[in-house]
Amino acid sequence: MSGPTSDGTRRRPAAEGDARRAAARVAAPSRAALLTALAPPVLRALPWRTLAVTAALGPLLTGGPRLADAPPSPWLAVNLLRTAVLLYALGLAFLLDDPARHTTATVPTGRALRTTLRIALAAVPTALWWTVTLLAMPARTRPPAGAITVEAAATCVLAVAAAVTATRLSQAAEPGRQVAAAVLLAAVLTPLFLPERASLLVTPGDDDWAAAHDRWAALLVAAALAAAVALREPGARLRIPSGTSGPSRTS
Repeated sequence: MSGPTSDGTRRRPAAEGDARRAAARVAAPSRAALLTALAPPVLRALPWRTLAVTAALGPLLTGGPRLADAPPSPWLAVNLLRTAVLLYALGLAFLLDDPARHTTATVPTGRALRTTLRIALAAVPTALWWTVTLLAMPARTRPPAGAITVEAAATCVLAVAAAVTATRLSQAAEPGRQVAAAVLLAAVLTPLFLPERASLLVTPGDDDWAAAHDRWAALLVAAALAAAVALREPGARLRIPSGTSGPSRTS
């Protein structure tokens, strides 16, 4: 314990505090080391079979017109791509299924970090899948790549946002089936109830093509924000200090 200084005040144990902080920094792993350690088990836990099945259907659908004598119409070409995207999004609905969810709830890493890592690891094969699926469509009938990619991104992010929200709001270890059903239902019903001026499913060459993809871009941003909000850890309860050991009461 440090003694008093010449002016009668007691020295603060600064050296001891600095040593404790330095030891804590050494003991705590860096974010990069933590992600490196988490990546292999999270990669193994991804629903690869489901994603592989739904991904394989994409190039089969969009590459089919190459076998036909005549090229598909613009309407058929864009809807083959949209069907491929919807099928893959149904696979992404199972992205956060984790049979061991309740046994990993007490690990030092937070749910937000584990979920973000799972989404990031799935993003790379998703980008590769979309490239192959898009290029499988004959070039002369392929819709504008930028616009249709915005549609694909919005649909996939919506499916992931639905999965993240389901995981946040329920205790189910594998909510993928319910999420996939909700995504499919939304895909079927939304075009039926949207007014024509707000239509999303527009054919290339239509006068509303550019405006429709502005709406798709807005939908993409909204879905990403919804996923980010659902990723946040639940807030701690507000604690009000009181002078007694039990809860304070008011008359």
